[in-house]
Amino acid sequence: MALLLLALLALLALWGLLRARAGTPAPAPRWPPGPRPLPLVGNLHLLRGAQQDEALMQLSKQYGPVFTVHLGHQKTVVLTGYEAVKEALVGTRQELAGRPPIAIFQLINRGGGVFFSSGPRWRAARQLTVRALHSLGVGRAPVADKVLQELRCLTAQLDSYGGRPFPLAVLRWAPSNITFALLFGQRFDYRDPVFRSLLGLVDDVMVLLGKPSVQLFNLYPRLGALLQLHRPVLRKIEEVRAILRALLEARRRRTPPRGPEQSYLDALIQQGQGKDPEGLFTEANVVACVLDMVMAGTETTAATLQWAALLMGKHPRVQSRVQEELDRALGPARLPRPEDVHALPYTNAVLHEVQRFITLLPHAPRCTVANTQLGPYLLPKVLQPPAGGDLVPGASELRAPPSGLPPQPRDPPAPHVPAGRRVCVGESLARSELFLLFAGLLQRYRLLPPPGLSAAALDTTPAPAFTARPSAQALCAVPRLQGR
Repeated sequence: MALLLLALLALLALWGLLRARAGTPAPAPRWPPGPRPLPLVGNLHLLRGAQQDEALMQLSKQYGPVFTVHLGHQKTVVLTGYEAVKEALVGTRQELAGRPPIAIFQLINRGGGVFFSSGPRWRAARQLTVRALHSLGVGRAPVADKVLQELRCLTAQLDSYGGRPFPLAVLRWAPSNITFALLFGQRFDYRDPVFRSLLGLVDDVMVLLGKPSVQLFNLYPRLGALLQLHRPVLRKIEEVRAILRALLEARRRRTPPRGPEQSYLDALIQQGQGKDPEGLFTEANVVACVLDMVMAGTETTAATLQWAALLMGKHPRVQSRVQEELDRALGPARLPRPEDVHALPYTNAVLHEVQRFITLLPHAPRCTVANTQLGPYLLPKVLQPPAGGDLVPGASELRAPPSGLPPQPRDPPAPHVPAGRRVCVGESLARSELFLLFAGLLQRYRLLPPPGLSAAALDTTPAPAFTARPSAQALCAVPRLQGR
């Protein structure tokens, strides 16, 4: 009897010890409200495919600015509106700094790169990228001079059309070439086959990433892999990688081990030549970083400049007022400089309105790296699955664009949706680049619809792609006679 009592006491002591070590059990998650999911499809039947953004905005009217939807079996919190996004992405600091392992991007970069990575590899890649861009002069005079040089090349190209219609996509060339100059240490002639190939492949990849088949692959990776839905994207990505590896090898041959960095490739090469005990800058991750910078650096700024030009053609009164301000502040000959932004408040406000109107990346998914209190809700920490595994609960930010670009943009401009710790590494470059290119174009040209087409007939419906890029169409860049 005594032995039995001692055994019971020992078991009780062991149970108490284990409970003490376990600590207080984690509180149960409290998810935001949302529509009831159906088996297998979740709430996909409510999202109407290509009109997904509009459907989510309608759901926000019913469930509030923070709500939960089920994308297949994936539980996702959707944030709508500036205040909700600010509270989540800025107020939670690091808790929402992770990226959910989106299936297609896991296959493309295997958790590496700058934009869709998380954890130590993301922090190392981001720190190197920020440092490299700063050393290359981003935000200072050296890069501003590169932008103005590219502006001259772009205006020479537009002048060759003699006021006749030009494809809107021509406006991609200048911002893309600025990115390439920083990444590779050289600008390309617009007729260069490498330049044309890279732009064409980026365009192909962005279109493929926006296809329903790839979205289906992201929602049901095992089914998508069985149906080979990811193969067209991966084939195009491999073509991009082949070009990047050739450029990397050419740069490596001419870059001294300890010389000054003259490109982003130089920074990656020198980092890879140093000590890297954790393998954060292997050859595969170096290529992943360059791939991310090429895809993001050529698409976002280039698409925004196209939208800005298209919306000026559609809103001639706004364009006229911008040009009146440019004439007062700069005159007919002096090109804009970054410091002119304070003397051109209306021009700057119009650019902000353009960016609010287009919502270039309406869904920027995050995942929780710790239990996260979001208002009255408690979102659980996400456990990362292996590469190519199922997606996990996350948060997606969405904001509704205004119904149209107003003739009187707000001044001062309303703030952009905050990004918190995931703010774009090239944000300062993109802002300066857009300002200089936009102001320089409108200083020199009147942007008009093609002959026989009214301003109202210009199409502002986004083309189907991963980003909200404008559909293929044409404008006329008619030289302004004032002062010339």
